Amino acid sequence: MTCTEASMDALRQAGDDLADAVVAELFERGEVGKFNTLMRYVSTAGAPLPDGLPDVARKYLQATGVPPAWVDWGEMEKARLFFIDNNVHISTALSFASMPACYVVPHVAKLLSATHGLSYPSKRMAETGQFTVYLMQPDAFEAGSRFMPAAQKVRLLHASIRHHLKRENRWDTAAMGTPICQEDMIGGQMFFSLLVLDSLHRLGIHMSVEGAEAYFYAWRVVGAILGIDQEAAPKTLEEARQFLDLYMVRHMGPSEEGAHLTRQLIDLYEEVVPGTLFDPIVSALIRHLIGDTCADWLQVPRTPWDTVVKTVPHLLGVLETIEDRSPLGAWALDRLGHLTSVFELSSLTRGRVMHYAIPEQLKKDFGVSGTLRRTHRWTPPATAIS
Repeated sequence: MTCTEASMDALRQAGDDLADAVVAELFERGEVGKFNTLMRYVSTAGAPLPDGLPDVARKYLQATGVPPAWVDWGEMEKARLFFIDNNVHISTALSFASMPACYVVPHVAKLLSATHGLSYPSKRMAETGQFTVYLMQPDAFEAGSRFMPAAQKVRLLHASIRHHLKRENRWDTAAMGTPICQEDMIGGQMFFSLLVLDSLHRLGIHMSVEGAEAYFYAWRVVGAILGIDQEAAPKTLEEARQFLDLYMVRHMGPSEEGAHLTRQLIDLYEEVVPGTLFDPIVSALIRHLIGDTCADWLQVPRTPWDTVVKTVPHLLGVLETIEDRSPLGAWALDRLGHLTSVFELSSLTRGRVMHYAIPEQLKKDFGVSGTLRRTHRWTPPATAIS
């Protein structure tokens, strides 16, 4: 796959034909409310679909209820082990690099701001965290798991946002492309995969090539399940670097919405962390992981912790040495990482399970008007655009 301005322009206009058609028919028939009510009882894979489900929704759920036939389950298991080994670091990268990177793209920040629950700003972060935890369970794709139903609902949620914004003329498609278009979906996939790996590298985490490639592969599978065109999506980390570099050069910049969302993110995590002494570390971590230029665009405040955070790789290197040399130490650190991730998710969700549903109107719903061997250490692919 070779990324060009022309190919990116085409992706900018493309949505998700399957999900878009389902959502359009549900609205046309006035069956969105019935669908949402019944789907609250469908939270695990393999569960019988409820009686009374609209036919178009039943056909969609049956067609999208299994992962792609090309999935390599050995790679998915490697990805799960990679996540277990690095779960707290991955959570850090998702929170303080991936989400702010979304805000650096003005039209994405505008869309996120327009579809952000103002009364519950942690909802999006909670949904992202919960979704990732579901994905990395050993039975993520088996009967009884929560991942596939969540993915099916997220895909319809994206389609419903496209439906509302376009139907109500709240989105300048000519200037900003189709809302949640293929280019942006692939860009998001890169933020949650390659940018996470970049952030782990920046933190000094010792990753194997095998583990990094497996983690990227897992997000390729997620992308396919969420409706990303696999003919256009990057297949390798080198192709991912080419796409992400061109995507960011095309779109990144400052915006009021991006700065506002970043302030919400910082406030959220300062609330999660007990006390106030460590509050500045949130801003410092964001600045360290996304760089000064992007941080300035997002109006991330500078703090005395900016220098302290640069010592994090040395501390993590000491912890990794303990983990490598002591089975008990490895177990203790893995357990600590698991508990930290659980605490973070619990704090974000207020102990609730997040439900994904099709918004019947944007104003009402969104306020708008094991372990891997550490051999052959991974290094990021070279920058594609100078």
